[in-house]
Amino acid sequence: MNKIQLGTSGLQVSQLALGCMRMNGLTADAAASVIATAVDNGVDFFDHADIYGGGKSEEVFAAGIKQAGIPRDRIFLQTKCAIRQGYYDFSKAHILASVEGSLRRLGTDYVDVLLLHRPDALMEPEEVAEAFDRLHQAGKVRFFGVSNHNPMQMELLAKYLHQPIIADQLQFSPVHTGMIDCGIHVNMKTEHSVLHDGLVLDYCRLKDITIQPWSPFQHGMIEGVFLTNPAYEPVNQVLRRMAQEKGITDSAMVIAWILRHPAKMQPIVGTMNPQRIRELCRAFEVTVSREEWYEVYRAAGNSLP
Repeated sequence: MNKIQLGTSGLQVSQLALGCMRMNGLTADAAASVIATAVDNGVDFFDHADIYGGGKSEEVFAAGIKQAGIPRDRIFLQTKCAIRQGYYDFSKAHILASVEGSLRRLGTDYVDVLLLHRPDALMEPEEVAEAFDRLHQAGKVRFFGVSNHNPMQMELLAKYLHQPIIADQLQFSPVHTGMIDCGIHVNMKTEHSVLHDGLVLDYCRLKDITIQPWSPFQHGMIEGVFLTNPAYEPVNQVLRRMAQEKGITDSAMVIAWILRHPAKMQPIVGTMNPQRIRELCRAFEVTVSREEWYEVYRAAGNSLP
């Protein structure tokens, strides 16, 4: 398992992260097996959010890691806040209350990283800075980041924060390549040339902010897995062929494709299947050439100018 530095934090973490959104559906025994398998295969970074399973995912994780007997200092915990029923909330009161709830459910005194889950249109950055300062000074959160934010939103936050933004969690996969497309179609009048996210990929590389691709196997947000969808057969055929040539699964091939990008992204996978965790970790055993990377990109329906 590769290790990367998370942003400018100095933390050396596994380049593959396990997302725990679906952990609420597991028993403590099953959660212990998932967590132990991840750690045994070098995955030491676990991604949570206060809304996952209505908070139960964090509770099940706490029960699972206790049962697995894994010390807190062997892992890194990340959680997210700000999504509420029908709105987003970057208020100081909500950020502080959300972290307290996550700490209680996770059974820990601190989280390594806190992300703001989705941009709040009513954000007052001074309030966010006050909340982060209090959490940092109290030792409850070591580092901070964002999720689904564009460069100017991060710039606005950075003007007031006293801590660096070390991560931005963004959807990315062979069939969700918006952050790549506009950088290839510069100075073109094509659909792919439309600047949707303010060149967030280049911004994060410039500022040493780690991109954490979420839902790397899905098309859209909740529509389903593209690997099993006939509508994506051209790219699936290419991924299957490459996976067979390299002796890994189709899903691991997707991760290997993401890892090939020089931005040193940290993909977040949400499987709760121990065998699949082992299979995905094999993505680090193979090499994806420049030609192969572009072949997958083109097979997904992306043209080159």
